[in-house]
Amino acid sequence: MAVLGASNYTYAEATYTQGLPDWIGSHVRTLEFIGGVVEILVPDNLLSGVTKACRYEPGINRTYQELAVHYGAAVIPARVKKPKDKAKVEAGVQLVQRWILAALRNRTFFSLTELNTVIWELLDKLNNKPFKKLSGSRMSRFLEIDKPALQSLPEVAFEYAEWQIKKRDGIDYHVEVYGHFYSIQYQLRKEYLDVRLTGSIVKVFFHSKRIASHIRSYAKGRYTTLTEHMPKSHQDYADWTPDRLIRWASETGKATTELITAILAKKLHPQQGFRSCMGIITLAKKFDKERVEAACTRALAIGGTSYKSVKSILETGLDKKPLPEPRTAAPAIMHSNIRGSEYYN
Repeated sequence: MAVLGASNYTYAEATYTQGLPDWIGSHVRTLEFIGGVVEILVPDNLLSGVTKACRYEPGINRTYQELAVHYGAAVIPARVKKPKDKAKVEAGVQLVQRWILAALRNRTFFSLTELNTVIWELLDKLNNKPFKKLSGSRMSRFLEIDKPALQSLPEVAFEYAEWQIKKRDGIDYHVEVYGHFYSIQYQLRKEYLDVRLTGSIVKVFFHSKRIASHIRSYAKGRYTTLTEHMPKSHQDYADWTPDRLIRWASETGKATTELITAILAKKLHPQQGFRSCMGIITLAKKFDKERVEAACTRALAIGGTSYKSVKSILETGLDKKPLPEPRTAAPAIMHSNIRGSEYYN
């Protein structure tokens, strides 16, 4: 909930959580409700908004700070254990509990929209209720005092965005965001990158400079790749298919072919195995084909059908050692109390 300082004009709503998406969404809806932007936002020290509580230099969540910049407002969190910094809200919470929560305590709602519709109906009554010791109401004083002082809303409402920090492992030039892989310039494949994602766009930043922008995809295990992000030697791989990967593997040997086929087969979508296959391709550039073939043979023998298994075998030199002897089946136990398979015929 939110309360304006001069008029006590109040806004309240119900949300599923106190997480960052709901926290940001509540701010956007509050500003739309009052029809303008206040100069200063004074939040509590909720972790969604304030990452580090400090009397002198509090840490503000990056997305929350973006919202403040978008609306041209300043964020000054209340001091820890200083309820007077937000006295209006403290009093407003008690009032909403008595006027709204108490009125709804015996009702059952089946959706958040249904609940908020009723809350806003009661909220309208609260804001229009005459003061006991002052003239007018919250609504009349809002129109008289607060409304003229508000800044105009921007033409476009703030769109929620989430930030992630990614440390590249150097296997390829893609960053993983919720199971989908987005390309970046291959020269930055081992750098720390900042990823900003909204519901529709994924942007990648390096040292605060945007280096890539992609339409967001929710298909897990798939790739979004721009040709200009690929090294020249990899641009020939842009149209690779499972058949092309298997044909490449056949140039190295039978075991490599079997391993690539196994990697692709165990995935729900073959494209999910492309990453491992590309990793094995890079190993073939560092080690000769005979060693890669021997490493794939060992990987198949031990069930290590992955890029990491082949890489580990090559780096430790296990490809140069003889394969472990296959286990032989123990002879069947003969005993008068054991019936045997023919008993069930």
